[in-house]
Amino acid sequence: MKRVYLYTVFLFMMAIVCCKKPYAPNIVSSNTSYLVVEGVINAGSDSTIIKLNRTVKLSDSVNHAPELSARVTVEGDQGSVYQLAEVGNGVYVSAGLNLDNSHKYHLHIITVQGKEYLSDYEDVKPTPPIDSVGYIVQANGIQLYVNSHDPNNNTRYYRWDYQETWNFHARYPAAYITDGKQLLYRTQAQQIYTCFAGEASSDILLGSTKTLIQDVVYQQPLTQINSTSEKLETRFSILVKEYALSADAYNFWQNLKKNTEQLGSIFDAQPSEVPGNIHCVTTPSEPVIGYVSVGTIQQKRIFISETQLPQTWSPTYPYNCELDTLLYANKGGQNDVALFLIPLGTTEFAVEPISSQNTTLGYLSTDAQCADCTIRGTTKMPSFW
Repeated sequence: MKRVYLYTVFLFMMAIVCCKKPYAPNIVSSNTSYLVVEGVINAGSDSTIIKLNRTVKLSDSVNHAPELSARVTVEGDQGSVYQLAEVGNGVYVSAGLNLDNSHKYHLHIITVQGKEYLSDYEDVKPTPPIDSVGYIVQANGIQLYVNSHDPNNNTRYYRWDYQETWNFHARYPAAYITDGKQLLYRTQAQQIYTCFAGEASSDILLGSTKTLIQDVVYQQPLTQINSTSEKLETRFSILVKEYALSADAYNFWQNLKKNTEQLGSIFDAQPSEVPGNIHCVTTPSEPVIGYVSVGTIQQKRIFISETQLPQTWSPTYPYNCELDTLLYANKGGQNDVALFLIPLGTTEFAVEPISSQNTTLGYLSTDAQCADCTIRGTTKMPSFW
């Protein structure tokens, strides 16, 4: 009887598996291409940067399609017009606008295809200065945070983003470079041991003090960095930008955050429409994604050195690295140096010589990912460093 039961269960499970059919929802192959508008009209002396992209199919290999050759202007309710210049890849920029805070402004876009888009007129929203950016040392890394407040209790809704920059090293210093004929000592300009890398925030960071008596943001979390991260190897910097939001703008960003970051289980927030303040004039039924606020932007940068962190912390190099022995004449008589280190375009790098009685027998070497930091960064030091 037990055998019959097991056989029945087996047939049932096979039926379930065999009855599965692939499901490809229409949205995966949909050809709809909606305009996505990112950016803030900066009312102060800093640049206004607007990014225009088109949505792409989920099945496409590219994740964005920049809107090129558009005419982008900032317009005031009093008739003022400010032209933004295209700088490439769907990015449009204007120098400091220094807008009159007593007026309202909106964004006007005309694409090369003749489609016209307008954002709603928005009041200028001044952003209070950032009080401080700090960090808390935890067991397995650091938690970065921001403090801010508005003494006039007028802000209430906040958004932040940030840009990280850090200094890191290759696993081994490649002391030599080839000219195709011989190995030469690298000059300072040719060094590939010390590099800089950077990364922009990808999460939507929001804060609200609406339910508080005072408009004070205290230790608002920004990001965490693990103690084994290369970001903390030598010196790390974070530039935090703060934006004051209207209630409508805050609701837009909050809904967008729920739809993009907090989905995955039945207990998470369910997808919902994310209405922005940008509309297609030529085709009113066409959705447009984005919310263009108008206001000043505050920013603050801090640096964190390895000497400020626990000395027991050690970064984990992202690749497995070993040193090889390459000789001018190995046991088989082959010239490893000529074969692997001398040719132009080689991916093997000489680290240090192997010598005996003042004679160079060969070199300790390693591959590019362990000796060339420019694979993951740049040797050019940032101007603020």
